[in-house]
Amino acid sequence: MAKTNTVLIVGAGPVGAVLAYALRAQDIPVTMIEALASPEIDCRAASCHPPTVAMLDELGLLEDGLEQGLVSPVFHYIDRVTGELVGRFDIGAMAEPPKHPYVLQWEQYKIVLTVLDRLKDDAGFDLRMSTRLTGIQQNDEGVIATVETAEGESVSIDGRFLVGCDGGRSTVRKLLDIEFEGFTWPERFIKIDTRYDFTNLSEAITNRNYFSDPNQWMNLFKARGEDGSGMWRSVSPTLPEQSETELTSAEAVEARLQKFCPSDTPYDIVNVALYHVHQRVAATFNQGRVLLAGDAAHVNNPVGGMGMNGGIHDAVNLAEKIACIWSDGVDYQPLFNRYTRQRRKGQIDYVQAQSIRNKETLGETDPAKRAEKLAAIRRQAETQVEHDAFIRRACMIDSLNDANATL
Repeated sequence: MAKTNTVLIVGAGPVGAVLAYALRAQDIPVTMIEALASPEIDCRAASCHPPTVAMLDELGLLEDGLEQGLVSPVFHYIDRVTGELVGRFDIGAMAEPPKHPYVLQWEQYKIVLTVLDRLKDDAGFDLRMSTRLTGIQQNDEGVIATVETAEGESVSIDGRFLVGCDGGRSTVRKLLDIEFEGFTWPERFIKIDTRYDFTNLSEAITNRNYFSDPNQWMNLFKARGEDGSGMWRSVSPTLPEQSETELTSAEAVEARLQKFCPSDTPYDIVNVALYHVHQRVAATFNQGRVLLAGDAAHVNNPVGGMGMNGGIHDAVNLAEKIACIWSDGVDYQPLFNRYTRQRRKGQIDYVQAQSIRNKETLGETDPAKRAEKLAAIRRQAETQVEHDAFIRRACMIDSLNDANATL
């Protein structure tokens, strides 16, 4: 096979889109393969932490993000039982704040649509929707991806490298037979989207909120929504024995929101989804000329909004390494091995550990331990050094710095 001149990206989600955009910024041709007929519109991941915002800025995407998203410099920890605001963390109030001292609530589908719109007339970008990956072959010169088109035709696509950005159920990872190490939480999580403006109910509620409760904690975040009028997303756990019908009925959803934020009027519910949550990291992020990024490489619970950020950090890291290989003829294997070491460290030492800690803090059931954990949050919020250290962990600043320093 002759040496090919494109990077194959499987998956047109936010990680694949940012990777494609970063590669095109280096004039590296990209062929994107996506099984869906069009990008999925869903208010799932929406939080871009300060290091991610800096990356989006460097790529020239931040102006769109600010126009379409919501700037959120503050996040709150609230005790649902007492209604007390336990901790207020303000990124802008850090002794040494980051260049972008806020979380940008920019929904993942808006990131995808923005990137695809910018690349639609780019001759170096080939987007193939309704195209499903079925096989991968590698040799000394490149990768051959076998795909099935919408018409059922089997087609081979050549590339120099292939990156699987195809989600937690990654076909790429399965075809490579890479173990997805970790565990699945026994309870399912329920996501509820509503247009109701929770800030009308309490001064304790801001754009990003974490409610602690021994029986049923909740995350509550605000994004702009499709029309810009505002969309709130709540995430909370359920009991394993509860049925989907029992959990997703209009009455159950209303009662769940009323428990945390009592309102005189019913909530305007837009969408409800019930799903399993995993804490897993791939045993390796690279195998020969094929790599994994985003949820294909790692998944975690949503407490803290770290999943999409970690994937974008993967994409930017990998784009830089591919650019070195592409232009300078550097041996790809050492750089790809370093990519795995760096990004696995960021996941295992920080994202996995922090997201598990976040969940366990919010859902602590032992009264004494719960009081101790809430007291710790209160102390951290009130002490400058601890306040700043908390934000550096929660907003993935330490995660990125330590990962990038790994040789």
